[in-house]
Amino acid sequence: MIRVVLLGAGNVATHLYKAFSKSEKVSVVQWYNRTRSAIASYSNDVEITDDLKELKEADIYIMAVSDDSIEQLSKDLPFKDRLIAHTSGSVSIHDMDRKNRLGVFYPLQTFSKSTELDFSEVPICIEIKEKQNLKILKDLAKAIGSKPYKIYTEQRQTLHLAAVFVNNFTNQMYRIAHEIGETENVDFNILKPLILETAKKVQHISPYMAQTGPAKRNDKKTIKRHLKQIENDDHKKIYELLTNSIKKTHGASSKLSNHKKLTT
Repeated sequence: MIRVVLLGAGNVATHLYKAFSKSEKVSVVQWYNRTRSAIASYSNDVEITDDLKELKEADIYIMAVSDDSIEQLSKDLPFKDRLIAHTSGSVSIHDMDRKNRLGVFYPLQTFSKSTELDFSEVPICIEIKEKQNLKILKDLAKAIGSKPYKIYTEQRQTLHLAAVFVNNFTNQMYRIAHEIGETENVDFNILKPLILETAKKVQHISPYMAQTGPAKRNDKKTIKRHLKQIENDDHKKIYELLTNSIKKTHGASSKLSNHKKLTT
């Protein structure tokens, strides 16, 4: 049984607590947050505290807190030579206080408290300072059904950057599409099968091979018509930027330099 103390009460912490609680190989012995009220609803299921001095002994302390809080929290921990691991995709392992044994337990996924998550589909990126701590981090990932990947800081930070493109930026594209559809009262639900098929396609072929659309085939008339349709200047700039990127990637013979050139 892996004994865990969970630190933090955000989206990642909440999902990890639920996953740990379901596992027969993990025991959450305590849950800490600086604001007790944020985890008060779980007080019947796990011991909670808002006092670092009350932290119990555990095999590992998971710091699922904001990136800006990791360094200071690691300094504030009132013990030495215990295994602590943060869950951030971008914070260096070296930013934590070295009085303890250091690790990273980074679940590469998007988290919302209101959305259920299957950890069997969540890769866990693991980083360690001392080799003897690798096994417990791998075992913890496997205990919640996840596949562990041993990586180093630069790889993890690169993954986090790439994740911003495939998740955060993509979601913003959905939002823009929603706004564009609203101009003509188009139901966004009509686009959802296309969203799913686009995601499914890259499970089997590369994004390069999966690309379709007017930019790839250098369909100037369609591109020109689209730009005339777009009313929001920011949306227009995004369309132009992505169109140019696709044309450059796929070797289109001419570039979309600016809207004025297309409409003259």
